[in-house]
Amino acid sequence: MPIYENILYPAPFFLRGGHAQTLYPALFRTLDLPACTVQRITTPDNDFLDIDFHYVTPNSPQKRLAVVSHGLEGNSKRSYIKGMVRALVRAGWDAAAWNFRGCSGSMNRTLHMYHSGSTEDLHSVVSYCAQKGYEEIVLIGFSMGGNQILNYLGHPDSLVHPSVQASVVFSVPCDLVGAAKAMDKSSNAIYLKNFMRTLKEKVAQKHEFYPDLVDISRLSELKTFRDFDETYTAPWYGFKDALEYWEKASSIQFLDRVRVPTLLISARNDPFLWPTCYPTGAAHRSKYFYLETPSDGGHIGFVRIADDDYYWSEIRAMEFLGQVSGRC
Repeated sequence: MPIYENILYPAPFFLRGGHAQTLYPALFRTLDLPACTVQRITTPDNDFLDIDFHYVTPNSPQKRLAVVSHGLEGNSKRSYIKGMVRALVRAGWDAAAWNFRGCSGSMNRTLHMYHSGSTEDLHSVVSYCAQKGYEEIVLIGFSMGGNQILNYLGHPDSLVHPSVQASVVFSVPCDLVGAAKAMDKSSNAIYLKNFMRTLKEKVAQKHEFYPDLVDISRLSELKTFRDFDETYTAPWYGFKDALEYWEKASSIQFLDRVRVPTLLISARNDPFLWPTCYPTGAAHRSKYFYLETPSDGGHIGFVRIADDDYYWSEIRAMEFLGQVSGRC
């Protein structure tokens, strides 16, 4: 499908560079949404997932739904999730913003939480939503949530639910080896420190529940994603080491197998991404996979200052869904 390397995203004049465009929404964007319906579902391994349902018309579900996935250590209350949910509801889509295990404010029951390559919980959410009567389901994801979606749609072992019709993903580290290199840059130290702080807090909580299975003797020494993934992610999820985890969980290798219209938008100045995270080859080969790489946008930024308070990413997602569904 076409690759739009020069698609126009007009960044606000006062936000110059990827870091400013990344930080502004996290620091300054606030959104109030109508009260949602929170539902807790049980997973096949007897854990739970919390989902925020937002309806176009209360007590009268639509026939189409968007399942929205947040990023690493995010949750369903982040401003980028709430902004997308609001845009979806206004465009006539019910929305289900789900929380990864341990991200809703309640620690999950099992030892395992989530990782970049895990798709089982996404499938559980989609299956649950389909059982509620939704005939058309689309997937929208950000960063790690986007990588999970691309893995779900393309991995040879994944059983994609037949109700899934399209997807839109943003700022995706689809090559985790490269993304790890990007996060090791000194300019990203503030982001890495924040991620490591919350990840280590969750490991400490897991130690309270599973003291014999979770060793925290070196927890304070961990400084990088490699440190964390070598110590916890890899052994918890059956990988030999961090490198094997990154290689096997990178969605870039599965994009040729995606069989629903899928749009990936990643800014060229995204500080979290490495050059290998822009899969131009897959987009050239596939009739389902679209790639757009505007020069600006940052990581999950795409700030737009306007009276309607929509960000550019929300407008672009609605445009794409309208093109592929014909009803948005």
